[in-house]
Amino acid sequence: MEKRDLKRLRQEAEDIFRASLVPVDPHAAVKNFVRVDGPTLILGKEGQDKVKLDLSGFDRISLVGGGKATAPMAKAMEELLGEKIHTGLITVKYGFTEALHHTGIREAGHPVPDEQGIEGTRNILAFLEKADAKDLIFSLISGGGSALLCQPAAGITLSEKQALTRSLLECGASIDEINAVRKHISAAKGGQMARAAFPATVVNLMLSDVVGDKMDVIASGPFVPDTATFAQALEILEKYDLTAVSAEIYDHLQAGARGETDETPKAGDPIFERVFNFIIGSNIMALEAAEKRAKVLGYTPLILSSRIQGETRDVALFHTAILREILRTGKPIPAPACVISGGETTVTIRGEGVGGRNQEFGLAAAVDVADLAPRFVVLSGGTDGNDGPTEAAGAIVDPLTVSRGKEMGLEARAYLNNNDAYHFFEKTQELLMTGPTNTNVMDVRLMLVR
Repeated sequence: MEKRDLKRLRQEAEDIFRASLVPVDPHAAVKNFVRVDGPTLILGKEGQDKVKLDLSGFDRISLVGGGKATAPMAKAMEELLGEKIHTGLITVKYGFTEALHHTGIREAGHPVPDEQGIEGTRNILAFLEKADAKDLIFSLISGGGSALLCQPAAGITLSEKQALTRSLLECGASIDEINAVRKHISAAKGGQMARAAFPATVVNLMLSDVVGDKMDVIASGPFVPDTATFAQALEILEKYDLTAVSAEIYDHLQAGARGETDETPKAGDPIFERVFNFIIGSNIMALEAAEKRAKVLGYTPLILSSRIQGETRDVALFHTAILREILRTGKPIPAPACVISGGETTVTIRGEGVGGRNQEFGLAAAVDVADLAPRFVVLSGGTDGNDGPTEAAGAIVDPLTVSRGKEMGLEARAYLNNNDAYHFFEKTQELLMTGPTNTNVMDVRLMLVR
């Protein structure tokens, strides 16, 4: 296979990745799930059982929410409800906006929360606390909501919460573990927005960015019964030896574990009786769209799983082992093959470089396959278009990636050990650049073999 064939493979990989984003477009996801027929609100996808609500039974209809995909979700709701919307308050990541007519947008920090996120959350909570039984509230939640809906619990400062968030992101904790802690140092997460909104009716529409689509983990479940406890939050800090946590946070968690502070609301609490929770978009939908596009391009596709998690470098080696098997034996599928996987891995930061889990996956894969014939490419990309603290979505690599770096005086393994995949790929021009996609359903990984 010549270099021009690798270029074609790269183009096809990016084509398939972009196709995976189409069904999880937040605007389309809302329109596919919500319908208004006169005074009747109909909730549910085609072929599903429907929930129907009589809109004439409510005095006010409002929108609240937070996340990277929340602005296009709000735009869809505005198109469906128009002047029926009384109030709209959402918080999004900087740059992830839309032109809205009935909904106020506050841009804020992600993945580390900032003052703008606190102010936006404070305003939403103040509004919810005034709601009554004649209110219908649409909650629009997507990935990133944990950082954006970030009002700390009483006695905890923003700087303390920022420091803990950074430590959790860098220690290799899973998103479930990170959110279990965040829920218990927050005034909004873990069902606490449902507590504030009671007795209003709430329709909570979620775009899932967590493995297994666990509703209480998506954006830390502001309207969902919490399954985690103060005691578990403390265990997570101990597990990762996060000894630098502030005394205020530690004392708050200890008080909760002793029962001196109210736990987050749990299943069976009456506050959830009028809350309807729905997932309207998820990683498996993106993978299935990738599968369809791969078939059109002449590949035999195989979806491994939408639930892959673990240390990024280990996951990369698992994928390249499958790649080697395809090249040697044609198993589990023969070439032309497109192996597809999703989920979300974690990176334990040991170096001082820049990158994200998808770029780290790409560099780890490239190092492992440098001895193979140039018959394939590997893509790993975040569906939100942002990988770690960079403007890249991820990377696309092939067996010549390492040698490309050597020609420029770059040692791939050294960059990998320094967690500096971004600067390696920036120089080899192998970054996957999409710009903000305004959606977020974790990651999509592709291996194309000809």
